[in-house]
Amino acid sequence: MRDEQLLELLTARPGEYISGEEISRLMSVSRTAIWKGINRLKEQGYEFDSVSRKGYRIVRYPDRFDEVSLRLQLSKSTSWGQPLHLLDSIGSTQDVARELAEQGAVEGTLVIAEEQTAGRGRQGRRFHSPPGRGVWMTVVMRPQQPLQYTSQLTLLAAVAICRALRNVSGLDIGIKWPNDLLIDGRKVCGILVESAAEDGYVRYALAGFGIDVNLAPEDLPEDVRPVATSLRIQRGEPVDRTAVVTAIMSELESLYGLYNRDGFAPISALWEALAFAIGSQVTVKTLQGPLQGIARGLGPNGELLLEQLDGQVLPVYSGEVGF
Repeated sequence: MRDEQLLELLTARPGEYISGEEISRLMSVSRTAIWKGINRLKEQGYEFDSVSRKGYRIVRYPDRFDEVSLRLQLSKSTSWGQPLHLLDSIGSTQDVARELAEQGAVEGTLVIAEEQTAGRGRQGRRFHSPPGRGVWMTVVMRPQQPLQYTSQLTLLAAVAICRALRNVSGLDIGIKWPNDLLIDGRKVCGILVESAAEDGYVRYALAGFGIDVNLAPEDLPEDVRPVATSLRIQRGEPVDRTAVVTAIMSELESLYGLYNRDGFAPISALWEALAFAIGSQVTVKTLQGPLQGIARGLGPNGELLLEQLDGQVLPVYSGEVGF
């Protein structure tokens, strides 16, 4: 059975239920084959209402970016996002952006994919990136600075995205050190900044963002459902993905300009204002073992400052924060 045939049949009678028995008869396939076909279409971004003895009907079609509209909205609010590379299904936007950067892509070059089949987060973790549901994007940056300051870009990106998502969605979103965005303790966005260097200086940095915009609960893998969410789940209604991209690029360009002009200090202050757990007791899982203390803020390079029982402040450069 071809999925295109099943889709054609379901879309021919919009708003109507078509029973599994009728589909089976018209397509000469088993009910099991129909169920599998429905699930494959769900993976492509279609949503169905299924009612016993009535059948299936499409209730939502995949939300695809309109490239003309996206380019127009970007041009109204930011000089970044040009050139724009809007792709269908790829392994990772990071890999495409890296190729473009190696070929000389200018700062602000933007790569967006409707779907990632090999999206990744920090520490090589797989990032679930289904079609038409989220914002999977990477921006090319070319900061003129030593490699040791690259971690500051991760925190800058977290501030930019947090501010943008709060403005677009109206939700109370905060940052968990160093780069996860949370709503009610559940992750809605991950950030991955990778860089290439020469003689100790950054040649380019790739700021990759995976944002769960319009995922429904069933779109999330079972193993992450307890700890992940989406803007749609939290709001109870879909969010315009074009507005999300536009707001992010505008905030990112603005904060990057501030960073280049005034350094990391103002970015650090903005990050601390949006961060969870500042002033609270936390546990940080590190490769050397867990560390406990009161989170006091950021150090000059973006490290987390932990105050110990004896009053000593310990800088933590890498780890996973738990509350």
